[in-house]
Amino acid sequence: MNFEKNCLIGWMVLAAVFPLLVQDQYILHIAIMVLFYAVLASSLNLVVGYVGEFSLGHTAFLGTGAYAAAILSAQYGWPLWATIPVAGLLAAVMGLVIGALTLRLQGPFFVIVTLSFAEVLRLVADNWIGLTNGPMGIAGIPQPAILAEAGNLGAKQFYYAIAWVLLALTLYLSYRFVHSNAGRAAVAVRENRYVAQSIGIRPLNYTMLALVLGALLSGMAGGFYAHYISFVGPEVFRFAFMVSMIIMVLIGGKGTLVGPLVGALLVTFLEEYLREAKELRLSLFGLAVIGIVLFLPRGLMGWVMQWRGRAVAPSPVAVPAPEPEPAPGRPA
Repeated sequence: MNFEKNCLIGWMVLAAVFPLLVQDQYILHIAIMVLFYAVLASSLNLVVGYVGEFSLGHTAFLGTGAYAAAILSAQYGWPLWATIPVAGLLAAVMGLVIGALTLRLQGPFFVIVTLSFAEVLRLVADNWIGLTNGPMGIAGIPQPAILAEAGNLGAKQFYYAIAWVLLALTLYLSYRFVHSNAGRAAVAVRENRYVAQSIGIRPLNYTMLALVLGALLSGMAGGFYAHYISFVGPEVFRFAFMVSMIIMVLIGGKGTLVGPLVGALLVTFLEEYLREAKELRLSLFGLAVIGIVLFLPRGLMGWVMQWRGRAVAPSPVAVPAPEPEPAPGRPA
């Protein structure tokens, strides 16, 4: 636990000093997207890694938060500091509704139904023109007044700071959940639902808690994304975001707090580096996921923590064999 905590603190310290050392706008944009995807991957990891439910509908919470922030800001003039928390709360409510309908299902049924919810919300956003502007989306989301004279570099540094705070909040809440009684109960449900029930753990309660917390964090990330990109369209519900989140969690290591951060860093940089090779990029990511599943099923950080556990484990102490007892009738 101390190793994981130290890794998280080190990551956040390095992320805090990064904009002080780098003044290139393009690199800062990539760094902002790394932090954004780290929040998304960490929120999905709460459900996939610690509860063991493979959800394919996490984009429902991302899109709900993005549209909520866009509508509140563009149509009602709400500031950024208010729209992002409200976006998270609305996504949490959506998570509560979806969880109540889906968490009683297991296996492929849960996967299919969660994916269906995301697709239904995409169709709603695509056709409810009066609220979402349909396929055209919501453009021109107002920027904070503080950025009026900040310039492009100042705007990037501002949004980097917001993304850093959002990731810090995500890691804090995730850490508190994972290392609480509720988190340990969720892991027990992941390992064996029926054994957990036999000792008094109610699987629905703890899986619901993880799902709602993940939805809250994903919705806040969606609100941030709406303000940063200044545009929201139905594509935020598409499966492409979901694929990126899944790859990040699997490569980094599900069931670890550091794994999604590593996965977000690697995948975001690889996506940008391979942007010109679209088909090749998808093929490489597919091969990477196959390799991780076959050879590193716990991901990169899972393998590191397992290797570290073996390295620091105390070596067995050799116990001298007892001396043989003398045969009966013979002197000792």
